[in-house]
Amino acid sequence: MFAPRRSLALAATLFALTATACAPTLGPPPPGATQPLPPMSGNAQFNAGDFAWSQRSGANVIAGKVAYRQGPTRYTCAGSAVVLTPETAWSARRMTALYGSTERAALPADEVRRRTPSAPAGDAGPYVKRTTCDDADQFAFGGLPDGAWYAITIARPVGPAGGATVALMKRVVVRGGRMTPAVL
Repeated sequence: MFAPRRSLALAATLFALTATACAPTLGPPPPGATQPLPPMSGNAQFNAGDFAWSQRSGANVIAGKVAYRQGPTRYTCAGSAVVLTPETAWSARRMTALYGSTERAALPADEVRRRTPSAPAGDAGPYVKRTTCDDADQFAFGGLPDGAWYAITIARPVGPAGGATVALMKRVVVRGGRMTPAVL
């Protein structure tokens, strides 16, 4: 009698986790609505040692897709670079400065560029993984160790309606040698 209840609870939990993976992407804030940035904390200084974990080999895969839309306008990342930045105190502070969030964001690329001088200084380049978004708006990173990462790319509008290029960012946690979907 106890086993069926446990199975139902497990199935309900797995369903809930699967449903949250399909959550819609966030659109940009309304024009003129800029979020204030929190003050710089003392523990967000760049430290190369904080990135050491990301250099280990692992069995995790991030399978990403850009599905961003603004109203009827679809956006594409085809041919654009996709970067994967390891999460550290420094990179979390940088995401907050650039995107106003450490979880996910969709902001005009020009706004992100304007915020760059306010982001903490440091060079995470040697620890960042890179790939290119394909013609189906998909990308993948493999061989990743357990941990949290920031997937970032640029998307441009498709079709005659036009619009601004958008910078997309999403925090992705990988564990246990699994494939983790990431919809931006």
